[in-house]
Amino acid sequence: MSLRRSSRVSAALKAQAPIIAKTKVADDGGTKPNSKRPRDQTFKVPPVPSTPKRRRTKNQVDNHVPHTPTPSFVNVMSVNYSSGDIDDATPPPLDRPIEPNRAAATLVTPGGSHAVAYSQDESPSKTGLPRPTTTTGALLEKAYEHIVKADPRMKPLVEKHHCHVFSPEGLAEEIDAFRSLVSAVLAQQVSGAAAKAIKNKFVALFNKPEAAFPSPAEVAKTDISRLRTAGLSQRKAEYVLGLAEKFASGDLTTEMLLKASDDEVMEKLVAVRGLGQWSAEMFACFALKRPNILSTGDLGVQRGMAAFMGKDVAKLKAKGGGKWKYMSEADMLKHSEKFAPYRSIFMWYMWRVEDVDIDAVQNA
Repeated sequence: MSLRRSSRVSAALKAQAPIIAKTKVADDGGTKPNSKRPRDQTFKVPPVPSTPKRRRTKNQVDNHVPHTPTPSFVNVMSVNYSSGDIDDATPPPLDRPIEPNRAAATLVTPGGSHAVAYSQDESPSKTGLPRPTTTTGALLEKAYEHIVKADPRMKPLVEKHHCHVFSPEGLAEEIDAFRSLVSAVLAQQVSGAAAKAIKNKFVALFNKPEAAFPSPAEVAKTDISRLRTAGLSQRKAEYVLGLAEKFASGDLTTEMLLKASDDEVMEKLVAVRGLGQWSAEMFACFALKRPNILSTGDLGVQRGMAAFMGKDVAKLKAKGGGKWKYMSEADMLKHSEKFAPYRSIFMWYMWRVEDVDIDAVQNA
């Protein structure tokens, strides 16, 4: 008899178990048997919240759409070798030969000597380069004449704004290509003040005299851990070391930067880790002083060209459209073709159309 009763009690307890599991849990830890929750829905304990893991993406430098060449960024690439400005009363040379599809700048080699694409002492026929078509004194005036003839609407812009970059004074500035590119890497994604502080600490690592910059060979022999003590991130330290190795090994040379075609130079530069298309274009325009560069990915240039072509820039901005919201790359290349071989000067004026402060770029 007792065994039968015990069996009935056990069966009753088993029958009640799922009912208890279906009851609502009260805030005080008890249960509410009379909850209005349907009996066929079980209470589900919510999962413990967790912060999703940040996806690690491959670092891609310069893949953002740049708005314009900011003064702090471009100035570090176009800074004069000695002081950052022309502080010499000596008039700039006016008769140095120039070819618009080669570099017009005077570069300082790692050894401290000076180099140009076309020397006055060397016959152009012996260089294997295209014959120069103008000079440092005539380049800008010839460019003005060409772009105004190509499109008379350019005349008011040309008369209002003086393009210092390709003036005789601008072309007289001496540029250290290695220093310019290293400075550009150090300036990425930081303020101008922070970039300057990091650069000063970087130079101090090599115990150089004031205003002197370490050579590619010196930097190439430096450990990444030591470079990081100057405030460089791991990636920037790797980029700077890789850039130094490119110069030290001869993969990047002053002669190549001066005498190679625009396409060849761009191909070499974008192959360097840490340099993207936009950085290479800004370096080619503002440091190498190459007259025929057009940065189609620059939003300032896109906006300027769209406005110059009569498009409603405000409406295009509101509409969106990603990287090419103002004008497609194909259209930019098509409409700028008539300004070749002086598209760098044309680009400079397209920034002016949209009130980009290029004076600040030049004089920062």
